[in-house]
Amino acid sequence: MLPELRVLYFEDLEVGLSETLTKTIASSDVVGFAEITGDRNPIHLSEHFAARTPFGTRIAHGLYTAGLISAVLGTRLPGPGAVYISQTLNFRAPVRIGDVVEVTVTVAELMPERRRARLACQCSVAGETVLDGEALVKVPTKAEADPLASRTERQQG
Repeated sequence: MLPELRVLYFEDLEVGLSETLTKTIASSDVVGFAEITGDRNPIHLSEHFAARTPFGTRIAHGLYTAGLISAVLGTRLPGPGAVYISQTLNFRAPVRIGDVVEVTVTVAELMPERRRARLACQCSVAGETVLDGEALVKVPTKAEADPLASRTERQQG
């Protein structure tokens, strides 16, 4: 299920505001990610191969899990109109097929002069952090996103 779109403008953000997305990792997700990216490492696609690794079973691509952070940023916090500037990623533990990943993004810092937000990002499975990092995004103001509406508000005010 895709998350419902929510648009937040820079003036809507405050430190501590957070959003969470939950996703169960399906085999078809991992296979689809491999097809899209070309990363066909058998640890992701072959149960036989993966059984001989320290993980003992297939694992999801780390960047697939990181992509779930992008889903939160692009759809909920801050949402449509936000532009990714950078992202750090620390891969802490594997994500297996069938795992339920909880992705939480929290506003850590606001930089009004450039309309940037630093966001703490964490992905966890059953309470264990599997990935964390920080994102830096540019967030439009309401006036930038809809200059016509802003002009109308000023004229009516």
